Amino acid sequence: MDTLGIYIHVPFCVKKCSYCDFYSVSYEKDVSEKYVDAVIRNLRYYSDKKRITDTVYFGGGTPSLLSARQIKLILDEINNSFNLSADTEITLETNPNTVDFEKLCELRKTGINRLSVGVQSMIDSELAFLGRIQTAERAEKTVYEAYKAGFENISCDVMIALPEQSAESLQYTLDRVTDMPIKHVSAYILKTEQGTPFDCDEIKNSLPDDDTVAEIYLEMVRILESKGFEQYEVSNFAEKGFESRHNCRYWKCYDYIGIGPSAHSCNNGKRFAVGRNLHGFIDSDIQKIEITDENPCGFEEYAMLRLRLKEGLDLESVPEQRDMIIKKIPALIKSGYINYDGKYISLTPKGFLMSNAVIEYLIF
Repeated sequence: MDTLGIYIHVPFCVKKCSYCDFYSVSYEKDVSEKYVDAVIRNLRYYSDKKRITDTVYFGGGTPSLLSARQIKLILDEINNSFNLSADTEITLETNPNTVDFEKLCELRKTGINRLSVGVQSMIDSELAFLGRIQTAERAEKTVYEAYKAGFENISCDVMIALPEQSAESLQYTLDRVTDMPIKHVSAYILKTEQGTPFDCDEIKNSLPDDDTVAEIYLEMVRILESKGFEQYEVSNFAEKGFESRHNCRYWKCYDYIGIGPSAHSCNNGKRFAVGRNLHGFIDSDIQKIEITDENPCGFEEYAMLRLRLKEGLDLESVPEQRDMIIKKIPALIKSGYINYDGKYISLTPKGFLMSNAVIEYLIF
């Protein structure tokens, strides 16, 4: 697919959440202005008008800490330097405590047409545990205000498998989230990432065991699908037609350019990454990159990423490995891990839960 996506990493946060290992620093207004200037320089450098650009994604960090004016400056440069499609999906990740109705209206006017709201939980004690700065009430208000401001494509992030999370508390959060005017849910199992405050025995020992996590995950899938949010990827659910087009780029090995400290790219047959250094990014005329893969999207990576999607892997797309894979199918069907219709292999919810092991068995 000869189109292009653009990812902008906005590395500012009010407060770093205890579970998060994404690169971010404390927000400073003066630094944010220099950061925006650097983003614009890099967008000009990577300018590409030969291909259609159909997705733009502001991730972080907390992109909603930028002002609507700053967002517009970046989007204006994207319009100048790239050939945007008429229906480009433009997503902004948003922390509820960083926006109000007025700002949401301003953001909508910039061209942002998809909002990803970091809800995480609708229970205040769980939010406090996670180190989130908002309350459940504030998160809910943000979603309704965003809808009122003209955002018709809203996604909410939630986290599952928290300490002492029960079937009842999970149901409560998912009920409240799906009652809001949203089209998409990203639901992540809480994990302790190396180097984060949660990377300690106290937290690790408080998390549910594997069997409980499996029960919670499968119950989450059941609840969300009963509410009309179909699972289309391991952790992602959407009403029909509202799947994240940008994130699907990653899982389908389509090209994208990443701008900003810690941003990754896959473009023109190479994977490359920018260092986790905001001031290094600001001080460089062009962001310094490191090639991380000279030949991306070979069979193993392609198959692994495709199997993350519910549509699965088309065996006709991997003719050299087809016979090897087919021999392994019966055992996985018997275990309830995959579906196979004679052309596509796809993981079941139970298979998604064991995705790493199932995919490894299939493709190695």
